Amino acid sequence: MTDSLFPDLARYEAFLTDLKHRIRTAQVKAAIAVNRELILLYWQIGRDILIRQQTEGWGTKVIERLAKDLKREFPDIKGFSLRNLKYMRAFAEAYADEQFVQQAAAQIPWFHHCVLMDRVKDAQARLWYIQQTGANGWSRAVLEMQIESNLYQRQGGAVTNFAQTLPQPQSDLAQQLVKDPYNFDFLTLGNAAQERELERGLLAHIRDFLLELGAGFSFVGSQYPLTIDGQEFRLDLLFYHLKLRCYVVIDLKTTEFQPEFSGKMNFYVAAVNVTLRHPDDQPTIGIILCKSKRKTVAELSLQGMTQPIGISTHRVGTDTPIPDQLKSILPTVEQLEIELETAAGTLGMSGEADVPGTA
Repeated sequence: MTDSLFPDLARYEAFLTDLKHRIRTAQVKAAIAVNRELILLYWQIGRDILIRQQTEGWGTKVIERLAKDLKREFPDIKGFSLRNLKYMRAFAEAYADEQFVQQAAAQIPWFHHCVLMDRVKDAQARLWYIQQTGANGWSRAVLEMQIESNLYQRQGGAVTNFAQTLPQPQSDLAQQLVKDPYNFDFLTLGNAAQERELERGLLAHIRDFLLELGAGFSFVGSQYPLTIDGQEFRLDLLFYHLKLRCYVVIDLKTTEFQPEFSGKMNFYVAAVNVTLRHPDDQPTIGIILCKSKRKTVAELSLQGMTQPIGISTHRVGTDTPIPDQLKSILPTVEQLEIELETAAGTLGMSGEADVPGTA
């Protein structure tokens, strides 16, 4: 192969990123397959405990004895603690259908379910997190972060014109791609921060930024230059989405959305389609990220636009000092350290630290 036949660098990087993602996904799926029988066993144990509590009046004391007897029989297995047996019961109570457990619930590790039972009470939201964890290979820490950021509520909430500018099913996929708001709390910026400061902060935390954007985004460049009719234009951020197979232009704003922003993005998207889009690519998508937006203004600004554009908001951490009236009631660093040491000592004595949450 000669140098002239080497693929475009951005396309090669996108291909390499896609391969890495597929390999990691395969590894996760293999681990899940090994864990499938264990999860089904836990569900069956929980179901049997639940049935006996309902028909024979079993109480907590019986479950305590069961935990001790199982630990005595299987001393090297931590999964039969009192706390975990209670999780098994809650698991069976939450999912009464064994077929669902085999087909959906068994797709993610057990401790992920413990997190979901503790943190997500809505059944539909819990199912969505199960599906997303299986599809994206989220670790338990990532799942907890996504729940903390209310990802389920933020999905697909942006104002867009995708239904009018993209064919099915691309329009639905693109709509689910765009969140509102985007959570950039990993940044600490002053209230008067400008667009370039926000851009530099996101690039400095590119791993966190890509995680917040969602699976499938491959970074192409910042201040990406496009030359149209002898004039140079620069895109704040340019990505390629591996699942949608299209370029994604992101324009950053630290102010409230203004109607003229959509006209500018319409031009950027058209320019990327002309200069970068391959015949096999899907139409380029534009996302405008603003500090705030008025829904009606955003909707009207997209009427008549020919390119697919989404308008969303972002939130970032600030370096605003803690008010004096709060300082008096918040614990000091020393007090927090004492509390953490006490909690750690309690966990070490209880022997129940193998399962997250509380009974």
